[in-house]
Parts: sequence; C-alpha cells; structure tokens
Amino acid sequence: MRKEIKREWDFELFFKPDCPFCLKVLNYFKKNDIIKFPSYNIEDVVSGYENQDKLYEVGGKVQVPCMVIDGKAMYESDDIIAYAKENFLEKAKENKAKREENK
Repeated sequence: MRKEIKREWDFELFFKPDCPFCLKVLNYFKKNDIIKFPSYNIEDVVSGYENQDKLYEVGGKVQVPCMVIDGKAMYESDDIIAYAKENFLEKAKENKAKREENK
C-alpha cells in the first residue's frame, strides 16, 4: 500500500539542477522549511521531456525556475522568493515549531 504524502503547499516548482536561479529558490525553500511541495526537474533523464511539456502547457514557455500556483506561472527567482516570504514563511515557521515541540 502506497503512503499518501501530505502536501503542505499548493504549488509546483519546475527547475534545472545546474541553474543558479533555481538553486537560489530551492535553497531559500529548504532554509526556511518550505519543503513539502512537488517539484519537477526538466532535465531528468526519465521524465524531463514530460516535465518540459507540462511547463510549456502552463506558461507557454520552458523557462526555469517556474512556480505554478493557482494554474498561473511565475518565473523570476526574486518574484518567487518574495511570494514565498509573503505567503508561506509564517506557516513554515509554525510547522517547524510544532515539529520541535513533538520531539
């Protein structure tokens, strides 16, 4: 039986592992415990083309990093981080505090 993964955040992130702007976003999310979200490596050997197609369908281009939220694509790393600060950071801090209490 496959365990259901609880999604903390309702967005998807498309990235390339060698893209410095993608790494900037991924590092910010990791540093601030914004970590339970689906992400898609568009250069993945197994599913890269499929991920590129999905990215193109959503935003009309294959540019990363790209955060898709509410069906809309957001492309610039600084914009993605600013959105995360405004919308995810407080909840991430609360979640981290709860995890530390339960230790």
